[in-house]
Amino acid sequence: MSDLQAQRISRLRLGGAALHKLSAVATLLLLVMAFSFSSPAFLSVNNGLTVLLQTAVIGLLAIGMTMVIITGGIDLSVGSVLALSGVITGLAIKAGLPVLPGMALGVLTGALCGAVNGLVITRMRITPFVATLGMMMIARGLALQLTGAAPISRLGESFGLLGNGSFFRVVETQANGFPKVIFPGIPYPAVLLLVVALFGSYVLTRRQVGRHILAVGSNEEAARLSGVNVARTKIWAYTASGALAGLSGMVLMSRLVTVQPNEGVMYELDAIAAAVIGGASLMGGVGSISGSMIGAFIIGVLRNGLNMAGTSAFIQQIIIGIVVIGAVFIDQIRNRN
Repeated sequence: MSDLQAQRISRLRLGGAALHKLSAVATLLLLVMAFSFSSPAFLSVNNGLTVLLQTAVIGLLAIGMTMVIITGGIDLSVGSVLALSGVITGLAIKAGLPVLPGMALGVLTGALCGAVNGLVITRMRITPFVATLGMMMIARGLALQLTGAAPISRLGESFGLLGNGSFFRVVETQANGFPKVIFPGIPYPAVLLLVVALFGSYVLTRRQVGRHILAVGSNEEAARLSGVNVARTKIWAYTASGALAGLSGMVLMSRLVTVQPNEGVMYELDAIAAAVIGGASLMGGVGSISGSMIGAFIIGVLRNGLNMAGTSAFIQQIIIGIVVIGAVFIDQIRNRN
């Protein structure tokens, strides 16, 4: 293949990704309009903040998943790693460690699990699907074994600050002495998601490691011949995915103010769905953090709107499954073209 042909294919793939992202934005707007007509409360400030809060966990997972998918891999372990990270944090706090170092330990636990995934994939030459499936089972088993499958509670009020705190909260004291919430504030998890998304986008588009991730996903052999350390790049991507799974665990467990070893089940599928809906190609080499954020909000809005409409959780799974199949089908058509 000549350089001119390669450049032309690259431009076509980028153009297809941009079109996919625009279609995802249009889908999100249509969902918002549809649910706002079906329920007047959908566009309320409180519900909007609820959507932000609910989307934060999936959004954080989707950022790491996007980097892994761009390399041409997959990470099925993020839901279990989320639970294990929460368990390690809960046990550390129970042992007397302050909340902030305990949460840092949880994030490091996630990063370690991700690094192990990367090493198994690159050094042992095991496919990402099988390697991360094994880690999914190991992490979940460890979480259940360490806790005896029982929740860890009484972690203190400060543990719930990350998941339940907010900026610019306005509370007014009424004449009867009881407080009245004027504005619930912008949730900490939503702000955290924004910061991580901006940083992830910067790394992917402006830093060398981001360019290497895209190069490895586009053509691994060409990237290797160009001097890219493919193994190190993949390990970095899986470590980032694990660390963000750990951070997601901190947010989720903090919201609950209790560590639940059974949390995070099927979350990996929501993360994959968000990335694919946002334009990431399962073939690798294509994807963006902004697109994955759009995909995460599509899932968040869809779940929230269906909940307000009284749709059962089982029907919601069916609908989201159909949406994912449709997104992958569009991706396949884009790759063939």
